[in-house]
Amino acid sequence: MFGIIRPCRHRLDESLAAAWWAHLCGLCLALRDDHGQVARTATNYDGLVISVLVEAQQESSAKARRKAGPCPLRGMRGTEIANGEGARLAAVVSLVLASAKISDHVADRDGIFAARPVAGVARTLTARWAQRAGRTGADLGFDTAVLLDAVHRQPELEAAAGLGSSVLAVTEPTETATGAAFAHTAVIAGRPHNMRPLREAGRLFGRIVHLLDAVEDLEEDRANGAWNPLLATGIDLAEARRLCDDAVLGVRLALKEADFTDQRLVHALLAHELEQAVRRIFAQADPQAPERPDSPNKHEAPETKGKQRGLIMGCGVAALAFFTCQTCCASEYHDPWTGERKEGWCHRNDCCGDCGCNGCEQCCCQSCCDGCSCDC
Repeated sequence: MFGIIRPCRHRLDESLAAAWWAHLCGLCLALRDDHGQVARTATNYDGLVISVLVEAQQESSAKARRKAGPCPLRGMRGTEIANGEGARLAAVVSLVLASAKISDHVADRDGIFAARPVAGVARTLTARWAQRAGRTGADLGFDTAVLLDAVHRQPELEAAAGLGSSVLAVTEPTETATGAAFAHTAVIAGRPHNMRPLREAGRLFGRIVHLLDAVEDLEEDRANGAWNPLLATGIDLAEARRLCDDAVLGVRLALKEADFTDQRLVHALLAHELEQAVRRIFAQADPQAPERPDSPNKHEAPETKGKQRGLIMGCGVAALAFFTCQTCCASEYHDPWTGERKEGWCHRNDCCGDCGCNGCEQCCCQSCCDGCSCDC
């Protein structure tokens, strides 16, 4: 599961944590209901923000919830999940952007996508996802053409980028796509006056996502000779950090102009967790950090890999790991294809080892205890 907004369980109070899970599960099941079981793999942490924004603008009586049955990711427990047009819009956006991410891997011949049979299947799958997302988007009054146009313009802009050119020219398609998605939440919620500030918040959110993705991939792309917007335009991490920090502030200011009925979860995710994501990813990318992959700490155990497998065997092992809950409940397991160590999904939302919140006392705004009381 991908995405930059991964709330630490100690920074959300019980009600906000439950709401966050409701939107995550709602997105997953909306993908299944509208687009099939395989589409659930497009579930991501950032996509659920769309569902959160819709609900935050609705009156309490309009907020849709339904019961969901047992799921391995919830320890086989049932729960209430977000339902309705907000979850469906989040599914549409997630599906289109996931298809774009897969297409990018195919174009770069990353990992298993370097194999022609896999690349062919991936192209067919992404085309089908885009078509289905378009139909659902039309039902919601959302034209997915703006998302697809952004995807199709990206390679051209990347090819035109060079040393000294603006990295923001490269992030523009992502900004446009996320801005359109954020703005449409106001339409669905019946608050058209929120479209302008939410479009701006979405635009800046897209900029942050694109830049952080580039920062995360920087060393790997450098080693593999793959295209990366930071390398292509020649900007350093300090400048990328400045752009992200400015965008985080811009998101906060834009949200202040929007009209919400309950902004607590929106504020937690798009004010505090977004800022935390920037801190976390740049800290991991710090060239001086001792835990860099190319400079491992001498006191740490060396990286160990499990067995590497081909496509068919890897798929079989992946299915076994999923249905035995290893991918969600195990603190650590090996990637079915590459053998690399992975962290179980359920263990990724406790970042206290990185954020230094010590379980509560030092959390930003102490939101794990009394709720956010800041004036931001």
